[in-house]
Amino acid sequence: RIGELFEETNGYVYINLQLASYINDILTFLFAFCCFFGTIKLIRLCRFNQRLNLFIQTLQYAGKELISFAMMFSIVFISFICLFYLLFVSKLDACSTLLKTSQMLFEMSLMKFDAHELSGAAPFLGPFCLSLFIILVVFVCISMFITIISDSFRRARKNINNDQEIFSYMLNKFQRWTGLKKANEEERYALIRLEYFDPIEGFPERVDQLLDAINRLYMTQISERSRMEKDEF
Repeated sequence: RIGELFEETNGYVYINLQLASYINDILTFLFAFCCFFGTIKLIRLCRFNQRLNLFIQTLQYAGKELISFAMMFSIVFISFICLFYLLFVSKLDACSTLLKTSQMLFEMSLMKFDAHELSGAAPFLGPFCLSLFIILVVFVCISMFITIISDSFRRARKNINNDQEIFSYMLNKFQRWTGLKKANEEERYALIRLEYFDPIEGFPERVDQLLDAINRLYMTQISERSRMEKDEF
């Protein structure tokens, strides 16, 4: 429609492209999320790898606990954002906006923040708030997060499946079938043992089959003799 309108007016009319731009932005956002989730789904294809499988199972075991921890951590982190923003909004450029304050607190949690700025802005409140943040967020919350991951990792190691062994077995079979890999001495010995047939081991079964055949023959003769005697009478 835009092309037809442009052709009819030879480009001398105003064309509003706001709706088209809005739709294009929405499609770009949807495409970005589709690419993100599609790439994440590739992890499932790597589940035969033992380490990736262990990583996936660890996240599955820790899912509910991590959600609860994330809610608690968000409340604590937002409360510190409000605290630092209201105390140092007029004294520090790093606390001039909520976004900059959250960035500063994130740097504090990584121990990459210069504490001298807080001390210069407020000799008492600066170190006090910094110490409170380090104790509650870095020591307590991060320790809780590591504990949740460690416990889930321990449970995942106990309940890990044997997909890796199945995949290795299938891969080795395919490589030997195509001739890309030759069997070693132990594998050849195992194959020979499977293919080798010892006549002595099958002797009892053969004897049982012979006795069964003799028994059937004997019973058949008895039944025929009984039938012949009935016919004579």
